[in-house]
Amino acid sequence: MVDITCVVDARAELGEGTLWDPKQGVLWWIDIWSKLIHRYDPATGEDQTWEAPHYLGCIGLRASGGLVLTMADGFHFFDPQTGTFEAIVDPESDLPNTRFNDGKPDRQGRFWSGTMFEVPGQPIEFVGSLYRMDTDLSVHRMIEGVGCANGLAWSPDARTMYFSDSHSGRVDAYDFDPTIGDIENRRMFIDMSVTGGVADGATVDAEGCYWVTVPVTSKVCRYDPDGRLMQTIVLPTDLPTCCEFGGKDLDILYVTTAVLKRPADHFVGQKNPGGLFAIDAGVKGLTLPAFAG
Repeated sequence: MVDITCVVDARAELGEGTLWDPKQGVLWWIDIWSKLIHRYDPATGEDQTWEAPHYLGCIGLRASGGLVLTMADGFHFFDPQTGTFEAIVDPESDLPNTRFNDGKPDRQGRFWSGTMFEVPGQPIEFVGSLYRMDTDLSVHRMIEGVGCANGLAWSPDARTMYFSDSHSGRVDAYDFDPTIGDIENRRMFIDMSVTGGVADGATVDAEGCYWVTVPVTSKVCRYDPDGRLMQTIVLPTDLPTCCEFGGKDLDILYVTTAVLKRPADHFVGQKNPGGLFAIDAGVKGLTLPAFAG
């Protein structure tokens, strides 16, 4: 039986952005809709928070200290020591109905983040994009026509990039050039209709298998490099959102979940909705490098 423990009963509106810091031995994560950056220390159980000025998208470590992140208004640096944010660039300042969402550093120290259309009550518009920010802080649009950017991860050898538009019902694989960060040869990696859900946050383990959270289904699924389903873990709440390996030996899979402003009676029979969970998944993960810019 897989051991699943809620380590922070945060009741996060939209937990996301799991990021392990191997030097400090802590897990960074975010609550997008509550505009909170979290820092969970498994040694003490303490979960420290900082408030952001806008909806958050994703976070990454920065080699020179602090974090790099996206918010609704683009790319930023964040200094946890002072609590200050430094704006870099907003490549979608002309698109008021999009915000930044999923992303992370690649294995060469660039920072990636994609956008999504978010206007409650309106039909989805595929006007978002996936961006790559290089170490010189130049930003490049890599994929266009996105409804909701998610599922970003790289194979251990950095030759394959995984990405999902959650509204497409699939996860795609791309050939990735680790030297310059270019992508090509898009093909379907996973047909998400088989799982009954959509792809949200994802990671890759040391064996090259792809882990993806599947909101509404309570599932976290593991696929081999050929896209075959190998393992399904069912959480005690219905909306897992993001996952990443952490711990001293990188053998703990941390998973965020979400409440999404749903009423209390929705969660009857569930445990710790919106909590941060730690799972003994039986495999080890990989550490992503810090953003080198």
